[in-house]
Amino acid sequence: MDWKTEIDAAAARIAPHMLRTPVIRITGPNLPGEVELKLEQMQHTGSFKARGAFNTLISRPVPEAGLVAASGGNHGAAVAYAAREMGHKVHVFVPEMAGPSKIALIRDTGADLTVVPGEYANAMQQAQAFEVETGAMQIHAYDADPTVAGQGTCLREWEEQGLQADTVLIAVGGGGLIAGSLAWLAGARKVVAVEPETSCALHAARAAGVPVDVEVSGVAANALGARRIGRICFEQAVRWDVQSILVSDTAITAAQVALWRMLRQLVEPAGATALAALMSGAYVPAPDERVAVLVCGGNVAPDPFRGG
Repeated sequence: MDWKTEIDAAAARIAPHMLRTPVIRITGPNLPGEVELKLEQMQHTGSFKARGAFNTLISRPVPEAGLVAASGGNHGAAVAYAAREMGHKVHVFVPEMAGPSKIALIRDTGADLTVVPGEYANAMQQAQAFEVETGAMQIHAYDADPTVAGQGTCLREWEEQGLQADTVLIAVGGGGLIAGSLAWLAGARKVVAVEPETSCALHAARAAGVPVDVEVSGVAANALGARRIGRICFEQAVRWDVQSILVSDTAITAAQVALWRMLRQLVEPAGATALAALMSGAYVPAPDERVAVLVCGGNVAPDPFRGG
């Protein structure tokens, strides 16, 4: 696949529906000099996921049965929002571990919603059964070409905004965001994958040489809790020999606090995971290495204005 062409086309399709999220540069304690941040948590529904959702809906015919999606929360909210904007009905399946804040965010869009016991994989099983039963179109959270191309528009946009970094740190769950980023950059910059120690599907796949199932838990599991890394992400990670870094829950929480204290930005654990690698010393840049961090999600729980 010519990913550059696909991402260019995706950017043109979704432009009327997207926010151009800001880029800032910060310095502070526990940071290796100046760090560039892209605040993608300020995108519609609080994460980059709207990019892939809109690209899928615009680039493919939607059946009369509508749409179905399984999600840890952010993807479901993005699909529900895109479906409402485009006039399609949608049914979203989320696990209980998504938490009340993200569940309420999806309900606010008017989507049909089913909360499933367990984790993301359990929600996906029910979404797949619904797809077979009804003929609804499945919008995959991370392992589908239109999703990955849509997510790749984030790095494309960032480069248009003057990205100066040698290295970009990106949090990984199922891998759609980093897959799209790798596909767009095509080796032009170093990309570092950052995962929680207790939800590390890409790290495990790189160690095993093939995607494998992992147990998922921890503070970021409702966004980065894929049991197995996506095929597209794994292929891109192998092709570009991506370095994988693990961070603790304590480091993630500390990065959340730092983003609030430095910038007054409320960011969910997944959104702070990549920054945690720098602040904790899990990733140490080389001398004069310019680094950037993609802040990917802002749906904190509990929601400070909702109480859940």
